[in-house]
Amino acid sequence: MKRKIIIFLSVAFMVFMAVLFVFYLIKGDTSKWQVALGGILVSALPLLLLRLKNNPFNISQILGYFLFLFCTTYLGSIALFYIHHKWWDSSLHFYKGVYIGFIAITLFKELLTSQVREGMSRWVLFLFVLSFGSLVSVLWEIYEFIGDLTFTHTMQRGGNTDTMYDLLFGFLGGLLIALYSLVRKQQV
Repeated sequence: MKRKIIIFLSVAFMVFMAVLFVFYLIKGDTSKWQVALGGILVSALPLLLLRLKNNPFNISQILGYFLFLFCTTYLGSIALFYIHHKWWDSSLHFYKGVYIGFIAITLFKELLTSQVREGMSRWVLFLFVLSFGSLVSVLWEIYEFIGDLTFTHTMQRGGNTDTMYDLLFGFLGGLLIALYSLVRKQQV
């Protein structure tokens, strides 16, 4: 079932972005066709999970990934939510922090055996989730910086202030899930 969902969502999103790519390429809107092209590439990434013998990510996490893609690429950049709704960027960075926090919990469970996890302080999981979420936020800001240097010039319109808000909201989303993992370590 999970395999079919990954294939369906990846192909559907790739087709959606390909249509937008062609439309904006013909229209001559460089910024939007570049975003659509990037959307094609990132929507293909989940197909790599099909190569794994045991995909550790549940359906909610896969759906969450595509929700994030839709909100960032289409709504954010192409439908201009980033420009028309000032809260959009911060909301997505918070969502990303929450999402990556849950990914961190999955990776923690996948990388460590249950015997190792049982004897471990719950603070280790807390720090792992918080650190992983913070790392991804930093890497995302590096991506935005490099993207602005080379392609779009639109991802960091607010400069340092935008970057700091993005890092803050990504951190807060990760902190929320780190606190959740601290309280619920036995169930995590």
